Amino acid sequence: MARRLTRRQYQFLSQFLDMYQETDEPIHYVALAERLDIGKITAYEMLRLLEKRGLVSSEYHLPAGDRGPGRSTVLFRPTPEATHLFEPLSGGDDATGDWELARQQILQRLHEGKAGGYEALLNDLLARIPERRSPLIFITEMITAIILTVASIQKAIENKGLVDRLRRIGRPGGIGLSALVGIGAALSLVENVHLDIATFLLAQNGRYQEMLIEIGGEKRNQLSGFAREVTKIVKG
Repeated sequence: MARRLTRRQYQFLSQFLDMYQETDEPIHYVALAERLDIGKITAYEMLRLLEKRGLVSSEYHLPAGDRGPGRSTVLFRPTPEATHLFEPLSGGDDATGDWELARQQILQRLHEGKAGGYEALLNDLLARIPERRSPLIFITEMITAIILTVASIQKAIENKGLVDRLRRIGRPGGIGLSALVGIGAALSLVENVHLDIATFLLAQNGRYQEMLIEIGGEKRNQLSGFAREVTKIVKG
């Protein structure tokens, strides 16, 4: 099944899963189209294509109190097969113990850096990230690097509500992990961000999105929780 999906279809399904996990409700194709900034017909046709492959199921709903004919709305939700498709890869340093160790090390350095700043940690992350082969740890370090970069320009972006949105990653109504790709790209346009850091994050965005596609379910929830922990420590 997975071999018949193109990269674009993988990415679409990954973003659909992000949105579904945030709401825990079946999704209308119009809402999905608006979220992904694509055409409504494109979103609908892609969902129907994924439905044929057993990765999405459709269901019809009537508005509350409306029993009139022809008024049902088609909504979509992922199937168990879609969730299994995005289960994390096994082996290597994706093992739970290795990720937990990496997570604890980052959180400890964040706590230690509250007084003196996070420049050393950010530099270490930027040096290690290109060498990472583990999707889970690569994403973990990218999340940290993006949040630390955003934190360095807090005054420039706090009025836009970005910091508050980062605090709600993975929560109902909050942004999903895939949205960090856009944030990382947008940082290259912010005047106060060091050009080398912005260029680095922009160059890694494609790999981040590809690796995000490889993991799902419980691991996505763990990463979302980690992102919220990082934001909480950095912002105090």
